[in-house]
Amino acid sequence: MLIDTHAHLDYPDYDPDRPEVIARAAQAGVTEIISIGTRIDSSTRAVELAENFPSIWATVGVHPSEARDAPDDAIDHLRRLAQSPRVVAIGEIGLDYHHLPGDPAAVEVDKKRQADLFRRQLELALSLGLNAVIHQRDSWDDTLAILREFTGRVRGVFHCFGGTLEQAREVIALGHLVSFTGIVTFKNARQVQSTAQDVPFDQFMVETDCPYLAPTPDRGKRCEPAHTRRVAEQIAQLRRVAVEEIAARTTETARGFFRFNRATATRNFE
Repeated sequence: MLIDTHAHLDYPDYDPDRPEVIARAAQAGVTEIISIGTRIDSSTRAVELAENFPSIWATVGVHPSEARDAPDDAIDHLRRLAQSPRVVAIGEIGLDYHHLPGDPAAVEVDKKRQADLFRRQLELALSLGLNAVIHQRDSWDDTLAILREFTGRVRGVFHCFGGTLEQAREVIALGHLVSFTGIVTFKNARQVQSTAQDVPFDQFMVETDCPYLAPTPDRGKRCEPAHTRRVAEQIAQLRRVAVEEIAARTTETARGFFRFNRATATRNFE
């Protein structure tokens, strides 16, 4: 049993064969999938998928790269969507400084808008008793600074983690988790492989970030949730354990973090 903790199943890449993609995941032992919202419309579609497919859960959120186009009432929309019991987290939220405007003045405006929306979505997660799915790109210090404001109140998972073991430990020390994608199978991804090899067993999860980042040998092709198994197999090889152990431990961690049965769950910050 495996859980793909980060998939973009609402994307048009899957319009031709979405039911078949979900079926292939089940055949590969990926019994549950979390479809991640990135905008209001994306979050709406993620919830609809989760309400129509029993193996799918949803998150709702506005990705930092979408912050400049987010409506002023985005939080109200997200709050309404999060009333669905199929919603298990707020996300994907965070900071992304990789594609900032060229004008220095516009850069500061964009960073402020991202930070404001990040904080408001973390406050939403807090008010709803949900955890958060964190996107961080070229914004490490600022992302951690904002998360520190919510320490002990909201937990996050740093999805598609590509940092060092020391950075993973910094995240974990704040009460958060990390998650690995198909990047861990890439030949030149030594830093990620080293981190995946040594990060504490109960502090990481697995994901695809599909349709992106298909693992080797399908790198460059459309990724899908079934590829979660290859991510788990690579980490098992790195750690010299059976893939069944990786599956069992990451599934337990994912269930504890996302609290699929949140109606009766209690919040904790272990």
